[in-house]
Amino acid sequence: MALDYRKCAQEISDNIGGGANVVSAAHCATRLRLVIADNAKVNKEALENVDGVKGMFESNGQLQLIIGTGTVNKVYDEFLSITGASAASKEDVKAAAAAKQPWYIRLLKPIGDVFVPILPAIVASGLMMGLVEALAKIPGLGFGDTDWFAFLDMVANTAFAYLPVIVAVSAARVFGGNIFLGAVIGLMMIHSALTNGWAAADGYGVWYLFGHIKITDTYTLGQINQLGYQGHVIPVMLAVLFMSKLESWLHKHVPEMIDLFVTPLTTVLVTALVTFTIIGPIFSGLETIVLAGAEKLVSNPIGSCLMGALYPATVVMGLHHMYNVIEAGMLASKGLNTWMPIASAANFAQFGACLAVGIKCKNQKTKSVAIPSSLSAALGITEPAIFGVNMRFFKPFVAGMIGGAAGALVAAFMGIGASAYGVTGIPGYLTINNALLYTIVLAISGGLAFIITNVIWHEEEPKKAAPAPAPAVAAPTNAVIKCSAGEVIAPAVGTVIPRDQIPDATFASGVLGDGVGINPTEGVIFAPYDGTVSSVAESKHAIGITGPGDMELLIHVGVDTVAMNGDGFAPTVAEGDQVKKGQVIMTFDRAKIAKANHPDCVVVLLTNSDDYEDVVCG
Repeated sequence: MALDYRKCAQEISDNIGGGANVVSAAHCATRLRLVIADNAKVNKEALENVDGVKGMFESNGQLQLIIGTGTVNKVYDEFLSITGASAASKEDVKAAAAAKQPWYIRLLKPIGDVFVPILPAIVASGLMMGLVEALAKIPGLGFGDTDWFAFLDMVANTAFAYLPVIVAVSAARVFGGNIFLGAVIGLMMIHSALTNGWAAADGYGVWYLFGHIKITDTYTLGQINQLGYQGHVIPVMLAVLFMSKLESWLHKHVPEMIDLFVTPLTTVLVTALVTFTIIGPIFSGLETIVLAGAEKLVSNPIGSCLMGALYPATVVMGLHHMYNVIEAGMLASKGLNTWMPIASAANFAQFGACLAVGIKCKNQKTKSVAIPSSLSAALGITEPAIFGVNMRFFKPFVAGMIGGAAGALVAAFMGIGASAYGVTGIPGYLTINNALLYTIVLAISGGLAFIITNVIWHEEEPKKAAPAPAPAVAAPTNAVIKCSAGEVIAPAVGTVIPRDQIPDATFASGVLGDGVGINPTEGVIFAPYDGTVSSVAESKHAIGITGPGDMELLIHVGVDTVAMNGDGFAPTVAEGDQVKKGQVIMTFDRAKIAKANHPDCVVVLLTNSDDYEDVVCG
């Protein structure tokens, strides 16, 4: 059935505090992305139940409503019309959201911005590496001795062997520098004239560019080590950050006539000197210390258990991309990523919790979100499950944290690891070093979360409307809308008027669908046909009913009565209820509507009238 785009946009606006509470609004292929001024004004429960909104989550300062491909752009246009907000790009929204983030998130955000675009290359290489190594281990196949193995091994290792170059290009894009100069800096840091960073223990040469002043037995002032930075990422990112700032400064101060020559030359030379004398030696050492600490943390069962529990919390805060640095360092230092099983345990636990919600719940809308989201989490993409389901009900999220802690604890005792990073869940089988033990970890984390969720989470019963009172008047029998799908009986007693005489320009124009108005003589609304209640407005003044042939009817009592905030309106049905023709579905106080200076005209619109060619109203 067709979605009423304007109704969806209006309900979204009503439940976020109106246009005055919108800082910025944009949309992507599937989601409406909003930055809200005052989050206290957002009615999250109501937003989740808006017809057309398939899910909701908050990420990096943005309120994101999942609406769907081909639909979100239409809802967005109506949203701009209703709220008066200006159209913005995704980048504008990201910038507005970033400005509202805590300082520590703003500090760590560039790490995610650098790593997210390069993940496809890393994932592809990791999967290929796992597949090639698995084939080489098959007894009797002899694949490890073939030229095909040598060729595919070279292809699979390329992204890891030249990781600093990939990081440098991505960092230049994030920091606003020339990506080709960034590539030069990355290549320079692993130049063939330097001793490979992985072979540093065998010794390396030095340059004395600024004299020869001995400070310690191992360090001389002015000494530059002829040592590459293979496997390092933090020194590369900081070097490119310095390069980008220097390049920007030079562009502003160097005369335009010589800028093309002076700026790139100066940028590369100065960045090279600063990188090899300051940034590289200092931050590669610090990175090594951080890496050693992370390795000790995850090799310790208690530390591993703690991270398995906290990992999804860092996903909620948008900090999880920082782990890519640790994983890259692990692979560079010892060729085994022991962080991956922890992340997999945490992610698969969220899968188990989300799947339990999807199986246990009776609400079809929740089920339609939970089942696909759980499958996505099983493949390592947990955001839909975390934001759309588990965090929404909270107890499943906690169950997932417990399951993740248990799985990570087992993984630490087993000592398993992966040959790549960026891959978790089921795809992780292609990179893990022991598939059987990995299966045990996933079964424990996902299974425990599934069981705990089933025990502690219970679906809230939908709010039941008040029992329908016995009508003081008989239900009308005259049809006011006819089409090939069926008839719409007048839902109110009174005088029927043409749609264009409804005292509201939007309703009268037909933009929301064809129909009629009824000037009521009684404050009772009846079901116009047998059908299902598709929506009941938070302000209680409007009801949507789906009926025969997928007819979608909007019954809107009064004009601008949303401003009454439900005072004077008493629906007797709730969303999802089945109704029979002539059943009382609402009572309203005509005197209160008049006192509030609103017309009490009952608007009856077939919102999907465009689906039928033979609609007759009156």
